[in-house]
Amino acid sequence: MKAIMLTAAGGVENLVLSEVSKPTIQHSKQILVKLHAAGLNPVDYKLRGRGGFKPEKLPIILGCDGAGIVEAIGEKVSRFKVGDEVYFWHGGLGLDDQGNYAEYTVIHEEYAIEKPQQFSMLEAAALPLAWVTAWESLVDRAHLKAGETVLIHAAAGGVGHLAIQLAKNLGATVIATVSGEEKTNYVKSLGADHCIDYRTDDFVETTLKLTNGKGADVVFDTVGGETFCKFAATKIYGRVVTLLEYPCNGDAIKVAKLRNLSVSFEMMLTPAIFNLHDARINQRKMLEQANEWIKENRLKIKIAQTFSFEEIAQAHQALESGRTFGKMVLKIV
Repeated sequence: MKAIMLTAAGGVENLVLSEVSKPTIQHSKQILVKLHAAGLNPVDYKLRGRGGFKPEKLPIILGCDGAGIVEAIGEKVSRFKVGDEVYFWHGGLGLDDQGNYAEYTVIHEEYAIEKPQQFSMLEAAALPLAWVTAWESLVDRAHLKAGETVLIHAAAGGVGHLAIQLAKNLGATVIATVSGEEKTNYVKSLGADHCIDYRTDDFVETTLKLTNGKGADVVFDTVGGETFCKFAATKIYGRVVTLLEYPCNGDAIKVAKLRNLSVSFEMMLTPAIFNLHDARINQRKMLEQANEWIKENRLKIKIAQTFSFEEIAQAHQALESGRTFGKMVLKIV
């Protein structure tokens, strides 16, 4: 089969379109999937730069998200049959499981989910990693409730635009930070109640004005750096969730402490890194809720760009630029 191999840690020149052996079912609960699309995520270029989590395993196939058609099943598979359309997040970390920059992959049936008819293969492949990240952040970490206010940074991004819809489905008020009129109009179309252009407005001051000086109950940080460290935008006894590492100095930490904030990390890859089977099944259930909202037209995903195998270098360059909004997808079929 054709696959894009990461041959060494470093730049896009190390992503090589290759001919490799087609994977085969190794145990009774696995399914073989003919991939139609693979989601593209920032973690892909980060792992490319370091050679995956275990560089000694190079060459590897990147790509955590996938969607396709079941081509074969193990003898004890009960959730799917040949011909079913499925999507999932699986592999792509440079561990034991192959990624989805390939024509085929094998996956445990418990980690896959039926693709909703309302979504194309491209849309389905774009959803898993970003959706699980948004869900774990807002539901599992921040415990966002109806009637609360959430400030979502980079709200037009791959995770951000899904987080808006998740928050609105939970009954929350959404304040979104974006850049420019196009992104402002887009996030408003998703249900954002208030938009702040961070290039021209101080998001802390504006958030405080919008919340009568209290701050947001929840702040969801997908940006990091100084954006994360501005804790004054969070309500006293509020909650902050970040996808990145803490870069803050002592003064910023003092603000968080004085406001008695709960500060959490979100790393949706943890179940795969530590081989936590039950946690992987729980993440699948998050996607099952997404399916329900997709069927009810309460959840949409924006595909910003699609790329072919031959355009993988341009795809990674676009990912690193951070200038697109919505999701980017590798089209395989």
